[in-house]
Amino acid sequence: MHPAPEVDLEKASAHDGSAAFEFGRNWQQFSRLLDEERIEHATTQLQRLLGVQSLEGRSFFDIGCGSGLHSLAALRLGAARVLAIDVDEVAVQTAQDVLSRHWNEHNYVVEPGNVLDLDPGLESAFDVVYSWGVLHHTGDMWTAIRRAAACVAPGGRFAIAIYRRTPLCGFWAWEKRLYTRSGPALRRLLEGGYWALKIGHRLVRLKNPSRRIREYKEKRGMDWRTDVVDWLGGYPYQSATPDEVTRFVEGLGFRQVQRFNTLEGRRRLGVLGSGNAEFLFERIAH
Repeated sequence: MHPAPEVDLEKASAHDGSAAFEFGRNWQQFSRLLDEERIEHATTQLQRLLGVQSLEGRSFFDIGCGSGLHSLAALRLGAARVLAIDVDEVAVQTAQDVLSRHWNEHNYVVEPGNVLDLDPGLESAFDVVYSWGVLHHTGDMWTAIRRAAACVAPGGRFAIAIYRRTPLCGFWAWEKRLYTRSGPALRRLLEGGYWALKIGHRLVRLKNPSRRIREYKEKRGMDWRTDVVDWLGGYPYQSATPDEVTRFVEGLGFRQVQRFNTLEGRRRLGVLGSGNAEFLFERIAH
């Protein structure tokens, strides 16, 4: 088994006991935007990441469920059983509300839970374990990945998204800590500055920023403004190179099936952020 890679730039964002960002409130606001179109986009993108058309008869574990949108997508794809957990109680309530509104069967459970404290009874319990953009916010990313991976049954699939490491990860760790500890006025200032930066970046490249915002829902059913707040406030914060993630998970007894958005061969400073690399692994059945 490969040891966890050494961390340097991310040390500033290790969980130091200070309050983490309140992701739940952000997802609660996002849940009000959910409609059939967003749910369909989320379902299609889940199929893409998992490399399947259906989850018929399979169990699905959603770690860091947020709004509950992707637990709903799994149910729409035929998952026989879904367990969704989140460390944020507002997110738990939001996911419960979303699933109760959009799913009539009772084959799911939403409950509070921290991936770092998972019950050993969940080991090897699920056909699919899914955690998109969550494990790098735990303050102990490599342990979180190990604990999540342990829940995958032999032959099962492990789908995660992890921030790509860039030269500016140290800056973003500092910014996220500042945002999380700030009041409404400074948060609005940071949001406005970041929006201007992103819009200006598209204009310089002769691309229409309004079109980008309108079409953003096609990206996993998400919302542009919600993701801006999620990015600016995402503390604790860690990142890794795609190869580090692949080597680490393969060292836990998995093989990589596919990975997306790794930007191999392209140098990125991370001025607009890290971005998520997506990974799909399969647990080797001995």
